[in-house]
Amino acid sequence: MSADLNPPEGQISFKQEVARKATHTGALVIPAGYHLLALSRLEMLAIMIPIAILMVLIDISRLRDWAFYRVAASRFMSPLMRGHENAGDFSGATYILLSVCLTVALYDKPIAIAALAFIAVGDTFAALIGRRFGRHRFGRKSVEGSLGCLLGTLIVAFLVPGIPLSVAVFGAAVATAVEAVSFRIDDNITVPIVSGLAMTLLTRIMASI
Repeated sequence: MSADLNPPEGQISFKQEVARKATHTGALVIPAGYHLLALSRLEMLAIMIPIAILMVLIDISRLRDWAFYRVAASRFMSPLMRGHENAGDFSGATYILLSVCLTVALYDKPIAIAALAFIAVGDTFAALIGRRFGRHRFGRKSVEGSLGCLLGTLIVAFLVPGIPLSVAVFGAAVATAVEAVSFRIDDNITVPIVSGLAMTLLTRIMASI
């Protein structure tokens, strides 16, 4: 039976997954805007922090079933919520906006752009390929999904500006490894933070040689 008709317990259907990941991939506008608009770190944070706060408030209103959420956002968000989000967790959108603020604050601009693009592209590839073609499972993940994530992050590594290719490829591999491991912290936060740290450390090691 198809993934749409018989999704795994607690998961949304494959069609809903595609819609969710289309939104997720749309988050590429954030690192792209950071680069193309030539924003400084402070300018980027001045834009993103209020947006992240607004998303947190929307999520709180969702979790508390306030009228604001039912009137303003439920039609768009409710069909895309996963089981754990409906059970009381923040949405992926909230986590990725929080990770944007942290990543921009912590890392140099080219590394922040790469790390944020890794999660937007790599996680999308992992979810869609894993849901459709995943056969070899390890925990909640699949080998096929992780290979899809690696493909997506490597595409980013070859395209992202301002970073040596070796550093970007290393970051792509780290992002893939982190995405494959289930942490208690959402991977929308762990992937950019850990891959950004890895690229920062490698950059400093290479500069000192």
